[in-house]
Amino acid sequence: MSAAVGKDIESICGKCGDVWHVVVAMVGDKVAKVQCKQCSGYHRHRPPGSTKAPKRRSASTRRTAASAPKSHEPLIAADMSREIKAYRFDGDYEPGDRVEHPKFGTGIIEVTSEPGKMQVFFSDGRRVLARAKPASSLERPKPFVHRSNAEAADPE
Repeated sequence: MSAAVGKDIESICGKCGDVWHVVVAMVGDKVAKVQCKQCSGYHRHRPPGSTKAPKRRSASTRRTAASAPKSHEPLIAADMSREIKAYRFDGDYEPGDRVEHPKFGTGIIEVTSEPGKMQVFFSDGRRVLARAKPASSLERPKPFVHRSNAEAADPE
């Protein structure tokens, strides 16, 4: 039996599960779209008995993300001519300074690029410590004084 547009055909409806459909569109000799007689839904033609078996997934080994290699040396050399400073939030630090932290011990300041942060190399690894942000050179804007039109026209 050949299928033609408008003829009945068996196809599985994904919406209602019914199998009786009407051919709506064909591409060459193949049925492309059908309309379900039960729910009036349109979908691709799926002949009965052609349900897809679930794809078998191959057992794969789980990959762990490669971590960045940990360096056991500071990025810059410590300036031994400078004395060790006690870590303070509001302290003034430059790269190469040595600092004594109450919890992490002695460290070397490597980077102070971001305001309010600095990267310090300690014996157990690098840490980002907080520090006071530099005072802004911008002044606070002066408040705007509203004047009425009469005052603006008559400056005294």
